[in-house]
Amino acid sequence: MEESQSLRSLFQSARDDKTAIESRGDTNTEAYRDAVNAAIAKFHECQRQISILSLFSSNESLDDVSTGDIQYMTLEYHLAELVQRGPTSDREAVLRRALEQYEIFLTRLDEYGLLSEGDKRLLEQYMANPSTFTLAPMNDATARRDIKVKRFREEKEFKQKLEYLARNEARLQSDDDDTRRLYLAELQLYIHQTFQSLDLLMQELSMLSAMKNAPPPPPPQPDDVRQRSGLGGANYSDRLDPSMSQLLGRGRNGPILNSKGKPMQPFTLLDRRTQLQQGVFRSGHNLPTMTIDEYLEEEHRRGNVLQGGEQSGIQPEIDEDDLDKADEETMKARAWDEYVEANPKGSGNTLNRG
Repeated sequence: MEESQSLRSLFQSARDDKTAIESRGDTNTEAYRDAVNAAIAKFHECQRQISILSLFSSNESLDDVSTGDIQYMTLEYHLAELVQRGPTSDREAVLRRALEQYEIFLTRLDEYGLLSEGDKRLLEQYMANPSTFTLAPMNDATARRDIKVKRFREEKEFKQKLEYLARNEARLQSDDDDTRRLYLAELQLYIHQTFQSLDLLMQELSMLSAMKNAPPPPPPQPDDVRQRSGLGGANYSDRLDPSMSQLLGRGRNGPILNSKGKPMQPFTLLDRRTQLQQGVFRSGHNLPTMTIDEYLEEEHRRGNVLQGGEQSGIQPEIDEDDLDKADEETMKARAWDEYVEANPKGSGNTLNRG
C-alpha cells in the first residue's frame, strides 16, 4: 500500500511538471531542458513501479482494473509528449522514441477494449506500415480538410465532456463511478490526439528521410562568366570586356597570326555549327569593348579629333598699345551709333504700322 501511494504521488508530481513545462516559453534554455529531463525521469520511475506491481495484464478486462489505476494508462501518452520536447540534436531519434511510447499506449488500450471501431482500423493501418500511415491522403486536399474539421469537432466534444466531469472535484472524491467516467473520458481524448500526432510525426520523418537521402548540393558557381571559364588570375579585371590594349596587342582576343603568318597564341578551328552553338546564350546586342576614355585616346592617336575648333564667335583682344587699331575700332563704333540714330527700331515696317 505504501508503494502504491508513492506511485500515486509520483505520478501526480510528474503530471504537474508536464503541465508547467507546456506553459513555459524559454524552450531554448538549459533550465527548460533540465525540467523536461526531470519530468521524463519521473514518468520512467512510474513505469518501473507499475511493472513491479503488475498493475496491467493482457489477460485482464477493463472491469478487473481498479478505478485508481486507470489513470496510469495515460503514462505512455504523457511520456511521448514530453520526449518530443527534449534535446533535438538527433531529431529522427527523438521522433522514434515518441512513436514507441504512442504504440505502447494504443496497444494497451486496445487490449482492454478501449478503442472504437474507427480507432482500431487506424491502429491496424499504422501497425501494418507505419511509414505510410496518414489520416487522409496527402494528394486529396478536400478529403484532408474534411477529416481535419471532423476530428476537430470530435476533440472539442471530448474536451467538453472532460470539463463537465471534472467540474465538481468533491463529488469525484466520493463517487467512484464518476471518477471512473472521468478517467475514461480523458483516455478517449488522448486516443484522439495520439492518432493526430502519429500523422504529423510520420510526415516529419518522411521529410527528414528525404533530406538525408537528397544528393549534396553542387558547389556555388561564381556569377562572373570569366571566373566560371577559368579566366582571371593576376590579370583579372572587373571589366566586362577586354581593354583596348588587349584587343590591339597581346591580349587573349588579339590577332592570332603576326605579319609573317606565325601563330601568336593558341587557337582552335571551329566549324559553323560550333560557332552557332556558342552564340546561343550571347547577348542580343553588341556589348561595349572599351571605355569612353579609351575610345577618345584611340581617336586622338589616329588623328580623328580636330584640334582648336570654330573660333568665329570669339572676339580677338585689342592691343592697347596699337593706336591705329584703337582709332579704327573707335570710328566703327561711332558709325554704328549714327546708323542706329538714323534708323530707329521699327522704321522699316511700312506694311503693318500700328
